[in-house]
Amino acid sequence: MPLKRKNHGKQSGSISLRATLLLCAALVLAGAVALTVIYNTEPEVQRESAVRENAMLVDVITAEAGTFRPIIEAMGTVTPAREVTLRPRISGEVLSMAAEFVPGGEVAAGDEMLRLDSADYRIALEQRQGELQQALAALEIEHGRQQIAIRDYRQLNKDLEPENRALVLREPQLKSAEAVVRAARAAVERAQLDLDRTTVKAPFHAQVLSREVNLGSQVSSGDALARLVGVDTYWVETTLPLDRLRWLTFAEEDSDGSPVSVRHRTAWPDGTAREGYLYRLVGELEGDTRMARVIVAVDDPLGREGGAEAPALLIGSFVECRIHGRPIENVVRIPRSLVRKDDTVWLKRDGKLVIQPVDIVFQDAAHAFVGKGLSAGDQVVTTSLATVKEGISLRLKS
Repeated sequence: MPLKRKNHGKQSGSISLRATLLLCAALVLAGAVALTVIYNTEPEVQRESAVRENAMLVDVITAEAGTFRPIIEAMGTVTPAREVTLRPRISGEVLSMAAEFVPGGEVAAGDEMLRLDSADYRIALEQRQGELQQALAALEIEHGRQQIAIRDYRQLNKDLEPENRALVLREPQLKSAEAVVRAARAAVERAQLDLDRTTVKAPFHAQVLSREVNLGSQVSSGDALARLVGVDTYWVETTLPLDRLRWLTFAEEDSDGSPVSVRHRTAWPDGTAREGYLYRLVGELEGDTRMARVIVAVDDPLGREGGAEAPALLIGSFVECRIHGRPIENVVRIPRSLVRKDDTVWLKRDGKLVIQPVDIVFQDAAHAFVGKGLSAGDQVVTTSLATVKEGISLRLKS
């Protein structure tokens, strides 16, 4: 009996050990299976949840369609449209000057600016007039002699050769007397011109930029008296890329040039500008940049007609020109900054991101004008996105 109980205990211990080992193996296997399932399925569930729950917040603007005028910006230098260095045609001493004949003074066309000593030219005119009277008297005497010669020739009643007949009738003497009269008249006119030139007048409505003489100055023909610039119109000389020219209109006899807004940012208050127009395209490229040279005209540059609110343009100023180009029809206008890489635009459609290729007709400093790819009412995304992928979910910030 004691021996049988011993064998039974050994058998029970063996069964318990195997059961434990099987249980551990089953647990290990179940754990491995669970880890495999979790590893293969859990990441996809998390990504789908993130896309579903974390749609990107964006701001949008509505695209507008229609006809627009682009703004082409350029910098230019103010120059006078008319400029002249005033010089006398005769010599003399400066006896008087107008009050406006000072730097900054403004004179109208035909205004007397200064007067030279005219005594010598007045005397010369009187001498030439006396010579003319003598020549006229000599011509009258010759007319009388010719009448006598004609009467004598008729009494002679004899035909002569044409050359001899001209001598008998004193025709050469008459022509000589007439030539002396013409020369005397020309001398009088020349003396009168010299006398008139002792008064120096403004050739056009102008401003005096500099004066080179003063009272008592002795000047000779051709000496510089002053520098004048016309104040009816100033020019702004600027340069533009060649591809901009097809959008511009220049002034012609039957049409006006493109409107131009001229601003001097550093000198004028904010929002202040002068209005001008495109005047001419210079037929030569700018030397270094190879850009087109254009001229903008600004009338009444000193603001005399516009009142105190119109600021004056100063020659030599560096100003900004905003040129209004030709109208662009049937396009969609959006801010230029919203054109993305490879000429694409981000759109929000049905809550999703759409990367839309576009055909850009023209771009100015602020806007892009789209011919194809956008329609009026499209919602253009203005927010910069960290993740850019077609079809990602979007929602508005407000």
